[in-house]
Amino acid sequence: MAAVEDVGADRRSLEDVHGSVDVPTGGGRFGRFRRMFSFMGPAYLVSVGYMDPGNWATDLEGGARFGYALLWVLLMSNVMALLLQTLAARLGVVTRHDLAQACRAEYSPRVNATLWVLAEIAIAATDLAEILGTIIALKLMFGMPMLLGCAITAFDTFLLLYLQRWGMRKMEAVILALVATIGACFLIQVFMAQPDLGGMAAGLKPSLPPGSLFVAIGILGATVMPHNLYLHSALVQTRRIGTDQRSKATACRYYLFDSTIALNAAFFVNAAILVLSAAVFHANGREVATIEEAYELLPGFLGAAAPILFGVALLCAGQSSTLTGTLAGQIVMEGYLHLRIAPWLRRLITRMIALIPAVVVIALAGERSTQGLLVLSQVILSLQLSFAVIPLIHFTSDRRNMGAFATPWWGQILAWSVAAVIVALNGYLVYGQIEEWILAASASGIFLGPIPLVWPVAAGLVLLTGSVVALLCWVLIKPIVRPSPPWRLPSRTEMDWAEALRPRSLGRIGVALEHTAADVEILNRAISLAESQGGGAELVLLHVVDSPLTALHGPMTADLETGADAEYLDSLVRVLTEKGYRAQPALLYGPDPARVLIEHLGERPVDILVVGSHGHGWVRDLLYGETVDRVRHSLDVPMLIARHDPQASAGGGNSGETDGITGLDPAIRPIP
Repeated sequence: MAAVEDVGADRRSLEDVHGSVDVPTGGGRFGRFRRMFSFMGPAYLVSVGYMDPGNWATDLEGGARFGYALLWVLLMSNVMALLLQTLAARLGVVTRHDLAQACRAEYSPRVNATLWVLAEIAIAATDLAEILGTIIALKLMFGMPMLLGCAITAFDTFLLLYLQRWGMRKMEAVILALVATIGACFLIQVFMAQPDLGGMAAGLKPSLPPGSLFVAIGILGATVMPHNLYLHSALVQTRRIGTDQRSKATACRYYLFDSTIALNAAFFVNAAILVLSAAVFHANGREVATIEEAYELLPGFLGAAAPILFGVALLCAGQSSTLTGTLAGQIVMEGYLHLRIAPWLRRLITRMIALIPAVVVIALAGERSTQGLLVLSQVILSLQLSFAVIPLIHFTSDRRNMGAFATPWWGQILAWSVAAVIVALNGYLVYGQIEEWILAASASGIFLGPIPLVWPVAAGLVLLTGSVVALLCWVLIKPIVRPSPPWRLPSRTEMDWAEALRPRSLGRIGVALEHTAADVEILNRAISLAESQGGGAELVLLHVVDSPLTALHGPMTADLETGADAEYLDSLVRVLTEKGYRAQPALLYGPDPARVLIEHLGERPVDILVVGSHGHGWVRDLLYGETVDRVRHSLDVPMLIARHDPQASAGGGNSGETDGITGLDPAIRPIP
């Protein structure tokens, strides 16, 4: 119950860090530089998705088989990515919606549910490529078995959670450091390889050598990735930007500059991988189709340092990509479903979805099967890409929501041309992969009863493809034939100030006592509340006896601990009464204090409950660890949590549990 929260229609993208980065407003050249620098960062988190391990396989194969001839494909993919990421940033800045939220506002719940499932599958596929990159790097650098590497990658779930505590700017700095490490490793290797500069220049001229079309499509599919569009449209909202048109125009301009630098850095990394492969493997007549082959062959051509640099870069690529993939998953879930789960659980679910196929395939087919998994992950991404690109172009071209920032006619022509190329080429890639699977099923000779395996495989793939095409057509035409009303800007719930400022009477104040020194602070807070009511409130002193015998005998328990607790409450009631307060004891019994307290207050409710925030162990604590949350989420009762400072009470007061009421007497006074 505590892990899941319905965030409603008014929640913002990445609410924990929404508007958390200040944008300086000072003038002058230095002020403009500081303002521009404050916008730098989101595109660097996005750029790591363009250099993840899924890109490495296609870049290595392209360079080894066709030399420098496919460099222009990388350049074209980078230009496409820059255009789309610019549109994603403008969508977030102008409409205050990320791409997932925009889809929810435009399409029906049923369509959104399907789009969410497709997006989650794509994110899991991305995570699969990142897992494979990490475990391949661990195997190559340390000789670690891949199954053990799979187990280790499950624990980097908590790395992002730790980094998120630092804040968005520090997380961006960590990602930038990883990207810089990747770039430096490949820059050194390219210098060591001494590539043909003339061949590199010729490779920027569009051409397709025989047999290169499929590889070129793979490069495009691995470069323009769907989850980055969701991610970028949300990350730009981490800056505190004004709502006026001038502020939005300034933000869009600086984000364009940020995207240009970051995505060109990603292009440099991908180009360096392809150039390295061309200069080392193609020039020596060696075809390389896998990352492992490249690593094993590098020492023979470039020396012992080259594979170390290669492995370090691969490890950094896997780790940096997995961090941004987690953020994308959070954005997609919150945007499509308006549902937020605990970050560690979100990360763990995504990682497990990606780990299961990796572990199964490696265990059954061996470690050489990882290349096939990488290819599969890129095919899945190709299927999802169109469902992110087409809505993005629709939304950013619509003046109802974008106003003066709507994409002009010439920009729409460029954007739709890019979408057409992406849909066509990725469709061809998927068609080729489906054909390969059908041929493999046909050649297997396996029968399901009297039916050859190829028939159900072909029927299933055709049905799946037809459904995807039908959904894509509806996503394309719906905003045209049945446009939605203008979107409501995401904002926090409007406050009903008249209701909020109306005084509330507190007739019964629950006081959850622990029979420890923490009760000093708990009683202070409770008595202050009673004083605010003019002394008319009644203090209900609650304490749960959680000794082992209470599980058997309940209220009939008559051990020393129960007797001491009863005497403690009676003494406290007597002192409070002498000082003019109304008080009554409520001694409860049971091995689970939280459950006992919830049941009691469900039957005899109070107007507010005062509890302590700390705990030491199950024997003496009424509320320890997550127990406070259990009570908070199970009862519709306001809670005041009093934090106990052991250092403050170390010099006096009650230091144990047998000092009776004497040590707590200073607590019988209101806090000024």
